[in-house]
Amino acid sequence: MTVRPGGLRPLTRTRTGDLAERAIVLALRGCALVSILTTVGLVAILLVEALDFFGRVSIVDFLTQAKWTPLFSSKEFGIVVLISATLLTTLIAMLVALPVGLLAAIYLSEYAPERQRRILKPAIEVLAGIPTVVYGYFALQFVTGVLLKGLLGDAISTFNGLSAGLVMGVMIIPLVASLSEDALYAVPQSLRAGSYALGATRFETSLRVVVPAALSGIVAAFVLAVGRAVGETMIVAIAAGQSPRLGLDPFVPIETMTSYIVQVALGDTPVGSIEFLTIFAVGATLFAMTLLLNLFSAWFTRRYREAYQ
Repeated sequence: MTVRPGGLRPLTRTRTGDLAERAIVLALRGCALVSILTTVGLVAILLVEALDFFGRVSIVDFLTQAKWTPLFSSKEFGIVVLISATLLTTLIAMLVALPVGLLAAIYLSEYAPERQRRILKPAIEVLAGIPTVVYGYFALQFVTGVLLKGLLGDAISTFNGLSAGLVMGVMIIPLVASLSEDALYAVPQSLRAGSYALGATRFETSLRVVVPAALSGIVAAFVLAVGRAVGETMIVAIAAGQSPRLGLDPFVPIETMTSYIVQVALGDTPVGSIEFLTIFAVGATLFAMTLLLNLFSAWFTRRYREAYQ
């Protein structure tokens, strides 16, 4: 039995109310369990199939060979070729998304009036709702076909890593801007007021007070954006090409880890063959990379989180 505030009269819990509350708790636990079991199942499938692959191919060759030709007669399994292409497109995307997204977040948090902020933030987030296949054809037809070909001519191939990275960066801008803006907006107003009281300008307050105070949230947004770029599939599959080559030349066709998975998954590769098992080895490598990024993000957030009373 409980008492309402003010002590008017006691409230009694009915049996029906108890059963309904237990049912809600069980439903919530079930939803949480589904997500956990799904993750465990995905990891288990990746590990089982990847271990089957490494039972046939040396993991040392997998990590050190400089060629990736599992679909040809002379089979070589150097994952470093796909990793280099993935890192190249990710680097180009981050050079676009991180500065633009952070500057947009600073403007929304520190400069934009509240009414303008309520309009601009959803407008920026609309970019995140565009299907990635649309971004892919935009990169191929417009960015490469019109912009880059107009500037560089035949020096750049129709399929290349530069256009894929640029458009991927545009796609990731809403992620960086939204999460960074949330971190900046959460900084207590008293810090800004103290900075202004000491004679600092709005620009100085933004860069020297607000941004350092929200650093853990900003870095978490950056790491999440990197993980999003590493795992992007359709943009690189359409615009970057399917030519595995080792190097950091953004003007030539390349093949990333995700685009290779698409290539094999859509082909006529027999299930259970060594060619088919490569997609699980590549997927396990991709999973390990994103897991390390998430662990770093969690560590950095805990280590440098600012707590305010």
